[in-house]
Amino acid sequence: MWKTIPLLAALLAVAACASPQAATPAATQTSSLQRNAESLQAKLRRTPTDAASWAQLGATHVELARVTFDPQHHSRADKALTESLRLKPDANGEAFIGRGALANAKHDFAAARDWGQRAVSTLPDSAQAQGVLVDALTQLGDDAGASVALQRMLDLRPGVASFTRAAYHFELHGRLDDAREALNRALEAASSAEEAEFCRFQLDELKGRTNEEALEVYRGLVAKAPSPEYLVKYGKALDKAGRPQEARAQYDLALQQVRALGGDDLTAALITADHGDPAEALRYAEKEWAKRQSVFTADAMAWALHVNKRSAEALPYSDKAVALGWRDAEVLRHREAILGSLR
Repeated sequence: MWKTIPLLAALLAVAACASPQAATPAATQTSSLQRNAESLQAKLRRTPTDAASWAQLGATHVELARVTFDPQHHSRADKALTESLRLKPDANGEAFIGRGALANAKHDFAAARDWGQRAVSTLPDSAQAQGVLVDALTQLGDDAGASVALQRMLDLRPGVASFTRAAYHFELHGRLDDAREALNRALEAASSAEEAEFCRFQLDELKGRTNEEALEVYRGLVAKAPSPEYLVKYGKALDKAGRPQEARAQYDLALQQVRALGGDDLTAALITADHGDPAEALRYAEKEWAKRQSVFTADAMAWALHVNKRSAEALPYSDKAVALGWRDAEVLRHREAILGSLR
């Protein structure tokens, strides 16, 4: 049981993202997931009516998409999960979880919430089902719901997946000491070298890095798997190092990845606001705001309005982005610029 951090009394539940992204060795993780997919495919050739195996195959392709950033795995996940639900349309908790995870990955957080709720109804003691809900509700800006789901997840399975989500929750509230404690608990719970590396990476992210360290870390990460998040961070480190042309290449690649994977108008808004067309940035931000009113989209709306010289309209969004404690350096930079323009 999680005793030292009172989640239900917290103020507001990222992800820079929907859920924490693992920084495990991409080749090792991809190889393991690919072997699992191949094993499930072989099993399904023998027993094609096995709904549970179809659901497991779908979930595996969701994970493969996450570590490889190959959108083809999303379509493969969709086909496998569709087949699982065709074979077993009711009380198919594993397929509901897979559908929710896929919807979260594609930034369809309202659908992810609905699938997560169905999964919880079918499998009330599943930490995975609660995790789908935590991720979706956090991104939708439903703090109360996210807090309840997170506490339930911690009660059910106090491990790496739940402790890292707790750390994310606390970071959004500006409770950095609690976030560090949660990550240390995650590190203690790690059962593999990959999980331990992930936890150490998240601790380093929380503490911050020198620009030299950031250049080395993100250069290595984008060489393994070009995550839009890490491409942008690498680009910012290159900018700080006085290498703007190399930085721009990273931003352009990040936008390509976002468009290939689909659904992430938030990241597209922030990239184009700083490195593209301000009007396009605002279109992206408004599209995302129509889907979810979270602290993340509030910051994107604020910044997009500011770069379009509409700072007075930006300020209420900036207020929302920080009202519950989030003190991300980029969010504070945006806010200072908005406030400065209004003085």
